[in-house]
Amino acid sequence: MIKPFLKWAGGKGQLLSEIESRYPFSKYDVKRYVEPFVGGGAVLFSILSSAPDLEEIYINDINRDLTDAYIAVRDSIDQMILLLSQMEQDFLPKDEEARKVYFYEKRDRFNELKFAKKLTVDDRAEKSATLIFLNRTCFNGLYRVNRKGAYNVPMGRYKIPTICNEANLRAVSEKMQRVNVLCAPYEELRSVIDDKTFVYIDPPYRPLTRTADFTSYTNVEFGDEQQKQLAQFSVDMSDKGALLLVSNSDPKNVDPEDNFFEDIYTGFTIDRVYATRMINSKATARGKITELLMYNYDI
Repeated sequence: MIKPFLKWAGGKGQLLSEIESRYPFSKYDVKRYVEPFVGGGAVLFSILSSAPDLEEIYINDINRDLTDAYIAVRDSIDQMILLLSQMEQDFLPKDEEARKVYFYEKRDRFNELKFAKKLTVDDRAEKSATLIFLNRTCFNGLYRVNRKGAYNVPMGRYKIPTICNEANLRAVSEKMQRVNVLCAPYEELRSVIDDKTFVYIDPPYRPLTRTADFTSYTNVEFGDEQQKQLAQFSVDMSDKGALLLVSNSDPKNVDPEDNFFEDIYTGFTIDRVYATRMINSKATARGKITELLMYNYDI
């Protein structure tokens, strides 16, 4: 099975089996898959591996660096492999100080391409290969930008990071050939959602505590008001006949009286499933907590 080529905040690796057990493909006539917040793509790649009968697939994210990477892997895989192989050969033999120099040179080059007014196909491939390199060698595999939008994650400490996983990248590229990649506000996907569509929605999670907010991977705020707007979008798409599965944090982990999601996802079944997450900055607070899976169909 193909796997994500980027580590990404909110990755669904832990919840994947719970999500897969709620796929509607065996019971319903689904022709199209839409994912408005694709992130690292764990669910996308699961569906690409297990639901070959889909006629159309649309993925979307507001983060253009991320969507450019999906497009580059789909359309420019030979060039991507060439660039990543070269970076791997350049980086791995170096000592730590030389690695730092190389890493920060690549980070500067990434930001230069990120802010370029117009990118050629070759530029996009270079930017995307550099993003994968940074993702594989930076601290904790984070994607984070400063207030100006510049990528600012420092180098991590990995002895032999896998920078170019050629077999997986080529497999992803092959599966991506039938995937439409969009970079837009999620509301713009209304036009591609109908009664033959399965929509998986994995937005920036509502933080359980002030210190647990990992949602700043773009400069776009996603607070309670945005969560309510997304819930209304979900209800609207449900009214069109679409099948929806939505994931989010469970506020009852910290406040059993907090019915935020029950109040806004009317008509949806809400399941609580277990995941291991960092609740706050104390290591003792990492543990099994529940997250929400909300859906509008029978499983």
